[in-house]
Amino acid sequence: MLEIFNLIKKYNEKVAVDNLSLTVPDGTICAFIGPNGAGKTTTLKSIAGIIDFEGQILIDKIDVSLHPMEAKKILAYVPDNPDLYEHLKGIGYLNFICDVFGIENAERKARIEVYAKRLGIYDDLSSSISSYSHGMKQKLALVSALIHEPKLLLLDEPFVGLDPVCSHEFKLIMRELADSKVTIFYSTHVLDVAEKICDNVAIIKEGKLVAYDTMQNITKNEGLEQVFLEMASESEDKTDESRN
Repeated sequence: MLEIFNLIKKYNEKVAVDNLSLTVPDGTICAFIGPNGAGKTTTLKSIAGIIDFEGQILIDKIDVSLHPMEAKKILAYVPDNPDLYEHLKGIGYLNFICDVFGIENAERKARIEVYAKRLGIYDDLSSSISSYSHGMKQKLALVSALIHEPKLLLLDEPFVGLDPVCSHEFKLIMRELADSKVTIFYSTHVLDVAEKICDNVAIIKEGKLVAYDTMQNITKNEGLEQVFLEMASESEDKTDESRN
């Protein structure tokens, strides 16, 4: 579903993503982890077609650079701090998203009801988004990402701000989507959750992909947190050696 070939993104002289390549199969939940500033958000924005990049990204064999509209029709992206139209009510925002994707009235009503109820925001949809807490805005953004039934779901720290009940429910939704062949690629610092729900894990450091495999092969007899800390320690040791 998601294929990345030699992705490079530079901001002036700084290389944010350095020749990254990976393939995430259909129906896979893949955690994308790394330190702050490692290139996770830049990679997600490149996949979503928000920023220009070097290399090639294919979503269901559609080239993101050559056919951006076709690619965006089958993906959904939720950033770590979603920008919503706060002058709208929650239901107005969701109807706007449905209009963008051409979802018929009966179908949109059913999908909104299902996902908004499951994520605990249904009773607040008649309120203005400007009155929402951060967690409520996150819930609304997640509902808006789900209602057009994307084939690829891109999430940047999706659990930040969610209450425990909603967080649990969204993890169930992620697994249900993966079981129906939706691919989920998401960045996170919550490693214990990633270890429990993800099939694959990609680890990025200083813009480079340093590990990518199934969760079982990456962790083996160690926890994901321990694996990550060991890799971070190795990087610091190499940096110290180069300075000496």
